[in-house]
Amino acid sequence: MNNLFDGLTIFIGLIVFMVLVAFISNFFVRRILLESMHKLFAKTKSDWDDILIENGVFSKLSYLIPSLVIYFIIPYIIEQLENNFQLVNYLLLFQSLVLAFSLLMVILSINTLLTCINIIYERTSSSNSRSFVGYLQFAKIIITIIGWILVIAIILNKSPVILLSGLGAMTAILILVFRDTILSLVASIQLTSLDMVRVGDWIEMPESNADGDIIDISLHTVKIQNFDKTITSIPTYKLITTSFKNWRGMSESGGRRIKRNINIDINSIRFLTSNEIEKFKKFNFLKKYIEEKEKELSKHNANVNNEERFNSRKLTNVGTFRSYVYNYLREHPNIHNNMTLLVRQLQHQSKGMPLQIYAFTNITDWDMYENIQADIFDHLFSIANEFNLHIYQDLTGKDISSITK
Repeated sequence: MNNLFDGLTIFIGLIVFMVLVAFISNFFVRRILLESMHKLFAKTKSDWDDILIENGVFSKLSYLIPSLVIYFIIPYIIEQLENNFQLVNYLLLFQSLVLAFSLLMVILSINTLLTCINIIYERTSSSNSRSFVGYLQFAKIIITIIGWILVIAIILNKSPVILLSGLGAMTAILILVFRDTILSLVASIQLTSLDMVRVGDWIEMPESNADGDIIDISLHTVKIQNFDKTITSIPTYKLITTSFKNWRGMSESGGRRIKRNINIDINSIRFLTSNEIEKFKKFNFLKKYIEEKEKELSKHNANVNNEERFNSRKLTNVGTFRSYVYNYLREHPNIHNNMTLLVRQLQHQSKGMPLQIYAFTNITDWDMYENIQADIFDHLFSIANEFNLHIYQDLTGKDISSITK
């Protein structure tokens, strides 16, 4: 009885000593060492140390000191209680728990450090072209899985190899559980290596009702802020398995396409009169065209029988208008001169003859692009009257009322 009492007394005394030493070491690390580091890093010009402090990397690591103090004191306590097997077993279990706790702190610290690395990377110019977060998230998953295997092995006092061999039988289940993670990892590697998408890219994915800018690329999802300010989250692997349109090429090329039709009423198409030809010679965008065409037509008509008017070639109002539109766009300050410029007739249809404008602005900003496009067509719709061309539109109430009168 006295031996048991003496053993408990020694045990309690040593436990109190262990807790006291752990408390003192914790106070020293967190109150003195950490605060000194904070003050030191606050004086530096670099941002990376501030990011480490803000995310608590050193704070998590500081728990290792008291844990390790307890871990290394326990063997000394066991030596004093070597005859009391029950207390020794409790201490050994407690020592395993302390070691497992220390390992968990290491895992948390590494994962937090990876988060800090991503934050630092996102502040660099390289982050605009390549996303790093998917790889870091996958690394966190691997580190966490390995860490928990080691923690369980420590608590159960088993070799990690034995646990891993047991996991081999669960491979099918693990593949099923981590299916999306595996698919997303492969997709992230492909997206990054092929430079298919970046944060800030404007993409269209009708299948997912996504039409907007990419704001985040992670291991499992890609977040897109649509132009109506809603957020669409798409699984990363869908960007590999499903087609989408990326408008980055347009932005990088420096040109944005205009592709619109002006439907001409076919009934308004006719030959030009001599007076109209003289009038159009005064148009800056038509002077050269008229002169060249007159020479071409004169040469052709000299070799045909002009007694019949249908044997000769003449200028038409729609052809002259087409040339005007082309020259107007060619001289326009906001049209890209190094990219395709076409003004062409399409197959006529029930809504008239489409005259298609195919050009590129030298400004890709959406707001300015729309203003440029609107200004161009405002002018073309208005100038069409000078050529006595009618822009086709369906009958309106005003048209019907004028007919009935």
